[in-house]
Amino acid sequence: MSKVAVITDSTAYLPPTLSKQYNITVMPQVLIWGNDVFSDGVDIQPEEFYTRLKTAKVMPTTSQVSIPSMQDAFKTLLDQDYSVVGIFISGKLSGTMSSAIQAREALGVGEDKIALVDSNTTAMAMGFQALTAARAAADGASLPDCVALAERSRDHTGVFFVVDTLEFLHRGGRIGGAQRFLGSALNLKPILAVQDGRVEAVERVRTKGKAVDRMLELVKEQVGDRKPVRMATLHANAAQEAREILARAGQILEITESVFSEVSPVVGTHAGPGTVGLAFMAGM
Repeated sequence: MSKVAVITDSTAYLPPTLSKQYNITVMPQVLIWGNDVFSDGVDIQPEEFYTRLKTAKVMPTTSQVSIPSMQDAFKTLLDQDYSVVGIFISGKLSGTMSSAIQAREALGVGEDKIALVDSNTTAMAMGFQALTAARAAADGASLPDCVALAERSRDHTGVFFVVDTLEFLHRGGRIGGAQRFLGSALNLKPILAVQDGRVEAVERVRTKGKAVDRMLELVKEQVGDRKPVRMATLHANAAQEAREILARAGQILEITESVFSEVSPVVGTHAGPGTVGLAFMAGM
């Protein structure tokens, strides 16, 4: 029986220690900034990205992992006698799954060698799915078993976040159901979630502090009595605030695994600086 390797994309923003420990290949998304093209989290790191964003006259755009890059990554793993499970950002938010499908077709192999799973989400909600499959693979699980676990974990994950402004999501076309909040009073802070693969509006609250309070309540409601609980931050240039939110989550929930995670520059392009949130997996 061949070994199984997991591959995901940089919007998971898996801490490098975890991706290295569980042999998870992370495919960088593409950030385009004027005449410059960056590999997400490789050529440009979050701190550098937000520093540049403050004074940028031209705003960055993003593009999915290219088919040739995906093909090369798949081939590298196949050549090492791995079967591959790819777990990628929601197909409703990115064309990354399409790149993966076309790369697999170009290699002329089937689902018995490269199995692809649409996470239906992003950030560490996707990261926890990848970790679940990779941990099973490390314990000797077969490709079908790893795929089944990844697919089952989708119903156990979620992500909520608070943005300072909807401007960035609107400009990038990722706003989904939050469109109805555009044009609201500037001091209203929307609470958003990834639902059914799209960014959707949940509620709007008058201040960011109250929005964070409500976000924590919503996470607690979603988790319910399911255990174990795995929790991760997501933040765009708001590290201290994210640490405080993670600590508060630990006071209201019995957390088994806690991960401090940023969002990659590609996600930051759409969410905007100041974004904070929580991603979780509960009951697996």
